[in-house]
Amino acid sequence: MINETAAKALGFEKLDGQRLKHRSDLNPEIIGVLKDFNFQSLHNDISPLCLYYYPGYLVCLSLKIKGNNIPETLKYIQGQIEAISADYPFEYRFFDDIFDQAYRNEQKLGRLFMVFSSLAVFIACLGLLGLASFTAEQRTKEIGIRKVLGASVSNIIKLLSSHFLKWVLLANILSWPIAYYVMNRWLENFAYRIDLNAWIFIISGLAALGISLLTISYQSIKAATANPVKSLRYE
Repeated sequence: MINETAAKALGFEKLDGQRLKHRSDLNPEIIGVLKDFNFQSLHNDISPLCLYYYPGYLVCLSLKIKGNNIPETLKYIQGQIEAISADYPFEYRFFDDIFDQAYRNEQKLGRLFMVFSSLAVFIACLGLLGLASFTAEQRTKEIGIRKVLGASVSNIIKLLSSHFLKWVLLANILSWPIAYYVMNRWLENFAYRIDLNAWIFIISGLAALGISLLTISYQSIKAATANPVKSLRYE
């Protein structure tokens, strides 16, 4: 049995009766074509594949077992294997461990990015909070005068918040091309990958704006709801 990629690579007009040359001189006959499937990690394209039986030569077995009593099942399989071939030790691996190993580097990289991204967001929020507190203190009298002249609480909050949010928006716009380039380079390591759409960057930008707004909202609301008489007397 060969897969579709192997059939294309061989270029046979008809598969009936064709044989493959093999170093064992077995020269197996092609009896059918399998649909292509990923038998390697998604880093690689689907390669030509040939599945054949070689009498007297067994490298490994792929068995599907039930998960309700794995130790007893493994013990039974070991007994059967040792009864057939007692000269070789019984070794086994689970496919979920094989799949985990194939993408272990990506999982480690994902956790690392998660930790450092969270740390970066936390430090940025501390900086925004400090700047918001400093700006609100510097503009205490201005806020008091605006409230006396009829400015509403929402207007004051908008005044203080827009000063920071426009810089957060500018930072996002500047970072999008860099993020797009870096992510594209990383995705090039995969033969099968997703496409980077604009909505991914838009959602990330909205999230950054939301986090920034939540960070500075406390100081903005506190300054906007302060007594204007105290604000005007502030030195």
